[in-house]
Amino acid sequence: MKKSSILHGISIITGIWGFFALLGAWLAGDGGTIFGFSQLHCFYDAIVFELISISAGICAMYRRQIESENKK
Repeated sequence: MKKSSILHGISIITGIWGFFALLGAWLAGDGGTIFGFSQLHCFYDAIVFELISISAGICAMYRRQIESENKK
């Protein structure tokens, strides 16, 4: 399996987790909790997951370019 495909999958999965963390933060409301996590904790989780998702997406594009150049 190509490294670019693995990174692309990681990007998709962490992006979805980030969305759910953001949704959880909105549902928790001010000073509330959801599944034992505070709203602030969920916001921080959403930020980190989305940054990982963006980074993995950029790495996947870079790896795909390298893999296509090596084919030639």
